[in-house]
Amino acid sequence: MHTAIAGPVAESIAIALLLASLGFAVLRPRGASEAVVAVPAALAVVAIGIVPWDAAWAVIQRFGSTVAFLAGILLFGHLAADAGVFRYLGETAAGASRGRPTRLLTLVVLLAALVTAVLTLDATIVLLTPVILSAATGLGVAPRPHLYATVRLANSASVLLPISNLTNLLAFASSSLTFDRFTALMALPWVFVCVCEWCALRVFFRRDLAGSGTHALSRGETRDHDVLLAAARPPRYALTTTALTVGGFVVTSALHVSPAWAAFVGSAVLVAPQWKSRSMSRRTRARRLVHAANLPFCAFVLALAVIVEGALMHGLAGALGRLIPSGTGLLGLLGMAFLAAAIANLVNNLPATLAMLPLVAPSGPLTLAMLLGVNIGPNLSYAGSLATMLWRRLLPPAHRPRAKRFHTLSVATVPLILAGATTLLWTALQL
Repeated sequence: MHTAIAGPVAESIAIALLLASLGFAVLRPRGASEAVVAVPAALAVVAIGIVPWDAAWAVIQRFGSTVAFLAGILLFGHLAADAGVFRYLGETAAGASRGRPTRLLTLVVLLAALVTAVLTLDATIVLLTPVILSAATGLGVAPRPHLYATVRLANSASVLLPISNLTNLLAFASSSLTFDRFTALMALPWVFVCVCEWCALRVFFRRDLAGSGTHALSRGETRDHDVLLAAARPPRYALTTTALTVGGFVVTSALHVSPAWAAFVGSAVLVAPQWKSRSMSRRTRARRLVHAANLPFCAFVLALAVIVEGALMHGLAGALGRLIPSGTGLLGLLGMAFLAAAIANLVNNLPATLAMLPLVAPSGPLTLAMLLGVNIGPNLSYAGSLATMLWRRLLPPAHRPRAKRFHTLSVATVPLILAGATTLLWTALQL
């Protein structure tokens, strides 16, 4: 189909609209949705002929089930939080730490890694981080190492499952990998990454982790300290539903059914006991459910996909194709991982994935190496992922990181962790 605008001009317009959409998503003035600029930009790309209507519709169809799962897992995560799952996890970690900062850090790393892997990095950032902040301050320990743990593991520990991150979901939907094969290949890199993150935080924040919190600093324990060290009461119904829903992700994927079905069924089971409650009207409850699914963000993702498609169609694909390694040996995988990390830190990991995915999807090894780059690599800068930007924005001003400290830790650790994880991926591929 003939387009009204083509070539370098079309590519430049698409890239400019992409950057404008990302810039607005980062700043979000007055808390406006990321979709406010991205959706009109995508419509403009189609209206002026940069992306034909049929091509735009094909993009939406290609990523539709993935975005549906995103809505489902966001909804499920918020319902799990309402049911007390994250509060229980935080209180359990605080009690098991016995007020010792280093032990709490270990438990937070484990929690963040597992929550990220099972319920996506959004749950770790939005739902787990506030609980960890509350636990650390309640115990009288410095919260900084534990807050860094949530954001670092939200990015890097999202490499394990196809459902752990939107980038994984997009890549998995376009690949020929099965759920089990994906997980098996990423297991070694995931364990390595989690251990390295713990070691890095333990060394970098050794002064913050020295001492023993409120319990050792005063003769009389504070009320918060007593409450946090008490045995937390488990929300059994919600925990059981969460475990069954995670199992549902595996089953649906094995049956080649969208895991969105498992997420929405799990959400329905979680909300069922509350639906008959008279504490709020059903209309109010329905409105809250729609809000929890974050449909504007889902629209933002689809809009970005259309805009990136415009840039790819008019020159970007050729430019990236010349940079992407052709081989799947160790050097090829390392090159792919570091290229993906560099692009993610330049334009954010979501558009980086959308841009590179069509070029690497035929190769399973390169796709997995790309995912290591766009998931681990964003720990290098604030702009690397939407999760990092959201984490920084959600923290109270007193606990927001200083740029120098954040980037010193990042530069010292991310390249080494990425290289090690990619080497282990190559090792797993040889088995």
